[in-house]
Amino acid sequence: MPGRNLVVAQSGGPTPVINNTLRGIIETARELPQIDRIYGGRHGIEGVLREELLDLGAQDPEEVALLRYTPAAGSIGTCRYKLKPHQEEDFQRVVDVFRAHDVGYFLYIGGNDSMDTAHKIAQLAHRQGLDLVAVGVPKTIDNDVGDSEFRLVDHTPGYGSTAKYWTHMVQFANEENQGSCPADPVLVMQAMGRRIGFIPAAARLADPQRQWPLLILLAERPFTLEEVADRINDHLRRDKRCIVVISEGFDVGELGEVKDAFGHTSFGSTRITAAQVLVNYLNQRGLPVKGAARSNIPGTDQRHSMAYASTVDLEEAYRGGQHAVLLAAEGQGGYMATILREPGPVYRVRYDKVPLEQVAGADRQFPSSWIAPEGMDVTDEFVRYAEPLIGEEMVSLPLVRGRVRMTRFRPIYAEQKLPPYVPQADRESAKK
Repeated sequence: MPGRNLVVAQSGGPTPVINNTLRGIIETARELPQIDRIYGGRHGIEGVLREELLDLGAQDPEEVALLRYTPAAGSIGTCRYKLKPHQEEDFQRVVDVFRAHDVGYFLYIGGNDSMDTAHKIAQLAHRQGLDLVAVGVPKTIDNDVGDSEFRLVDHTPGYGSTAKYWTHMVQFANEENQGSCPADPVLVMQAMGRRIGFIPAAARLADPQRQWPLLILLAERPFTLEEVADRINDHLRRDKRCIVVISEGFDVGELGEVKDAFGHTSFGSTRITAAQVLVNYLNQRGLPVKGAARSNIPGTDQRHSMAYASTVDLEEAYRGGQHAVLLAAEGQGGYMATILREPGPVYRVRYDKVPLEQVAGADRQFPSSWIAPEGMDVTDEFVRYAEPLIGEEMVSLPLVRGRVRMTRFRPIYAEQKLPPYVPQADRESAKK
């Protein structure tokens, strides 16, 4: 007797390893008798609403295998479309699409808002008599899913690779800074993470012995621009140079913030950045050494630089996808697959689960105990937590004529069975 169909979708910002989670899902689901067809919502929940279901089971296994080396979310796409409580038509449409395509399993790869969406869709399906098993699959470069005590989730796939990116970027920046400091004594680098400090904190992994003039400005520990400048100038008088890593959410005054569909501030879309404000302030005030402050503001490369993907992160992303499928096939809906760290000096993890309602819509905070007493650095305890996540190897990428060979799925879609549909928020926007 054939099984029922599975839909997997992605939501929010991508990561270097999100596609390896997808690969774990596809390759595992193909071997399970409970699951018949495997569909991917094209551009996340928006694709489900539009009944655009990419047939992942019909794809060449070689293309599926290449997901390990394919960053971001180009394979099936992602979205920043949030199903809000008043959008009853959208919720109903998702259930109708699932019913029309005999979907019994829904896996949603995303952050805390995505877990909330998966939970609400499953609840509505059950109220309407649709036997739907919904499982959340975590991903985020911010590491903000779960609890601040790390009992529910130790870390999320995606964070280790972005932490590795920053480890190398700060190493490279330090080489330039110490060589160019007579002219460019201050370099300010801005890290993603909104107002949660896990990404800028990873800069300390580049210099765990604290040998460089490095300051880390976390959004969780505010300082005035004058206080920051005083600390930088202390380094300049002593070391003749200084590297500053600043969170994009560090409070430097009004930035003209732009909100995304989830209500999160999209700092990359603002007219001016925290790093630019700080550099302008330093140069206007004047430095105690010759030269000027400069800024380096990476963008979305922080979440799609496959060459800096952590091999540990890749492995855990794949195993997390596998674990999520197995939970679904066992009928264990209403959970998010999680990674938990085993106690002891050797880094080991196990894969577990946590009820969706415990992580839905909740933001993990950066522990205050991991912020150094002086406020512009992180502690060794954070280093011990994060260092195993970046791994000790560089990923080896398949190249064809010098270019990375990435996954290219064929456009094979499930036959649409329902009338065309425009997502409710898009209709509401069109009326404004």
